[in-house]
Amino acid sequence: MIAIVGATASGKTAYSIELAKKIDGEIISADSRLVYKGFDITCAKPTIEEQDGIPHHMMDIVEPEIEYSGGLYAQAAKKCIYEILERGKTPIVVGGTGLYFRLLLENYIMPQVEPDYDLRERLKELPVEDLYSRLMELDKDGAQTIEPNDRKKLIRAIEIVEISGRPLSEVRGIGSENEFEVEWIGRNFPREILYTRINNRVEKMIEDGMVEETQKLLKYHGRIPNLLYTIGYQEIISYLDGVSTFSEAIERLKQNTRRYAKRQLTWFRKNTLIKWDCYPEPLKK
Repeated sequence: MIAIVGATASGKTAYSIELAKKIDGEIISADSRLVYKGFDITCAKPTIEEQDGIPHHMMDIVEPEIEYSGGLYAQAAKKCIYEILERGKTPIVVGGTGLYFRLLLENYIMPQVEPDYDLRERLKELPVEDLYSRLMELDKDGAQTIEPNDRKKLIRAIEIVEISGRPLSEVRGIGSENEFEVEWIGRNFPREILYTRINNRVEKMIEDGMVEETQKLLKYHGRIPNLLYTIGYQEIISYLDGVSTFSEAIERLKQNTRRYAKRQLTWFRKNTLIKWDCYPEPLKK
């Protein structure tokens, strides 16, 4: 099977669809926001037209109120992989959520630390900036693997480090044997080009109705965490709340997306099996 990874706006979607056509493949999304119904324009979910007849899995599977975990993703995505293989086709896992790839394809084991609900309640009272600063003090390397505005993951990370007394890198683990044979392909551009692509994508999201999509989601779901702490929605909500002007919100969205892309690349570059910007071996034969 094939895994296609990379930063946001690096062309993973178009690349994977082109590849799937050539090798009779089906695509499994590895994006923590595409699992949510209605998270479309702002999360760059491929439209039916963009999917171009290629089956896509692990998208639009839960409502935004659900806190969908990496463990649930790995369980469901693994089932998709075996079903695709049984159909005689090639599974292509595509996305930018590093933890999803680790759990699904790298035999990664989640920390076995019991929740401390009293600690969680105390942490919930803190601003997200304070949570990130606290984790940076406890485990700088671990903090850099987490989105700074992802309140849920920050709280869990602090909980793990404080209870175990060890950094995340020591608590997490790798199993003895990988279940799948994977060819890893990485997509990237020089920084200036990637940042330009990100800025252009944001502009297109605005044209396609990002503001209207945010308003619609707020109307149907309210101010749920998955809206308030997702890049794109959080900046537009700040504009709708009158906290920032529209131009300020868009500039902050571009900046936050660029920072997120940098963190994605930092995560994926730790995987030495990834071959960057090359053609998959099956297509060379």
